[in-house]
Amino acid sequence: MQKANYITREGYLALDRELKYLWKEERPRVTQAVSDAAALGDRSENAEYIYGKRRLREIDRRVRFLTKRLEILTIVDPDPRLEGKVFFGAWVKLEDESGHAQIYRIVGADEFDPKKNWISINSPVARALIGHKVDDEISVMTPNGKAYFCILKISYTQII
Repeated sequence: MQKANYITREGYLALDRELKYLWKEERPRVTQAVSDAAALGDRSENAEYIYGKRRLREIDRRVRFLTKRLEILTIVDPDPRLEGKVFFGAWVKLEDESGHAQIYRIVGADEFDPKKNWISINSPVARALIGHKVDDEISVMTPNGKAYFCILKISYTQII
């Protein structure tokens, strides 16, 4: 199955901010620190120099990744006509078989956050939810077997 390269506008802007910060602020600061450490002499035993060079490689790796990733991402803005069905960017309130309610937001793979209950569009739960409406029941295959959920509410404008 091909992974979706979708992202919300907020997620795209956050990645773009990170790229600009790394390139315009963090990298020049670390480069200067490495240059200062190199001026101190013996580089083989200079921890500041060695750490700085390692940090520069990490920054460069992340900058390359973000640059390539931002080129292929597709920003998806919620369409008001989608109200009533689950699609990308939706907040969805689900109830499991035991009556426990949980709210999830369907976002791109680059912005999912378990602490916020933001799930990737590529996750099994999100894939099962896409296209369904309130009061629909869905089943999701989990490591413990099938889990069943009922969709209680869908929103594109705010957390429900």
